[in-house]
Amino acid sequence: MDLSGIPAAELRFDKDAMVVSPDEENAVLALAEEPAVTDLIVLAHGWNNDMDEARGLYRALAAQLAGVGSEGLCIVGVLWPSKRFDDAELIPGGAAGLATGPSIAELAAELTAFGVLLHDEAAADGLAAAAAALPAIDTAESARRAFVDGVRAALHASTGITVGSEEAPAAMLTADGAELLDRLARPAVLARPEHPRFGGGGAADLGTPHRPAGGAAGLDIFGGFRNAARNLLNFTTYYTMKERAGTIGFHGLAPVLTRVHERRTGLRLHLVGHSFGGRLVSAAATGGASDPVLPLSSMVLLQAAFSHFGFAKDWDPGKDGLFRGCLSGHRVDGPTVVTHTANDRAVGIAYALASRIAGQIAAALGDASDVYGGIGRNGALRTPEAVAGELLDVDRAYSFRPGAVHNLLADRFIHSHSDVTGPQVGHAVRSAVSTGIAVS
Repeated sequence: MDLSGIPAAELRFDKDAMVVSPDEENAVLALAEEPAVTDLIVLAHGWNNDMDEARGLYRALAAQLAGVGSEGLCIVGVLWPSKRFDDAELIPGGAAGLATGPSIAELAAELTAFGVLLHDEAAADGLAAAAAALPAIDTAESARRAFVDGVRAALHASTGITVGSEEAPAAMLTADGAELLDRLARPAVLARPEHPRFGGGGAADLGTPHRPAGGAAGLDIFGGFRNAARNLLNFTTYYTMKERAGTIGFHGLAPVLTRVHERRTGLRLHLVGHSFGGRLVSAAATGGASDPVLPLSSMVLLQAAFSHFGFAKDWDPGKDGLFRGCLSGHRVDGPTVVTHTANDRAVGIAYALASRIAGQIAAALGDASDVYGGIGRNGALRTPEAVAGELLDVDRAYSFRPGAVHNLLADRFIHSHSDVTGPQVGHAVRSAVSTGIAVS
């Protein structure tokens, strides 16, 4: 197969990080061994309702990479089971629906969808308990407690998720269920978009980036117990997808790429991830402490959905980000590129919900001062290798540095979480690939 004339292959993983078809891995290995191929680019999607959406993303990105300078490229499109995370524009009825709250039937349908996502019989009892509690969720504290406990029981039975991530507050798994819904029922507002001017270090004055027509300065997360239940399901879905992306990156993609490297050590490997695909490829790049180092030539994270402390050094005293080893272990020899923008309301909502779950009561949530902020919203923070910059138009050149993390403020060209297939994004990816140095 090919994408816009670039040789390509698909690689599917199941939720447990197993390659779905050995034939697909063999096709990837064969593609990598083609003498004409010099650079293998791995593309990883984020939350989607079906694989056609992921394939559409890959076609659009490939179209931006095709043409002059695409000789020697090949593409591997990773496909993994995920579910869309809903922001206000994706929920039926939009903001008005949020203001009035979902019906019990709508909540029951969302609970069923969460069960489909988990795809595990062990979660059935917890889901049944949560469903039984829904009719009285508005009026009975005991019902709210039972709903939360049922959702958490299903989550634990299916994934074994425990407390300990900087991206999910401990209260999500430990707080009294009624108190947790009370926190999520309190209205919150996302932090206003900030448009800083970078000073020093040769960075350009950004001026005033583009704001989408009609865009609000902040986004309300409406209150009420039924909205709180929806918020919990939405964030629990987000957290499940986050964990799954990491598992597939660490235990699925990394071993396959290691086998690719063993077959052809001179091939340049590049990782490009959107949304949770950014977490997936970051996990693959980092690997386990005892895993062999997989040399990579570049990595691009497009509106990635994980903590802005993911690459941090000592973000909390004595605590590094989960992917710190990717940088400290020099696993990406070329540049790492991160697009970020306050226009990405989906990432902003997810981390604002995390802040509410943790009991924070700030008026505006999700910005760089929020411990639960997202990298697609704020860039890589407390990361010594980070360099501030902006997403450039196609007629301007980048000066990417090997080993650096380039935080590209993308307000002018990325207007939503999934707006990552424009020519400016393609220009950044091409520039990272061409800057990525050969590895051995």
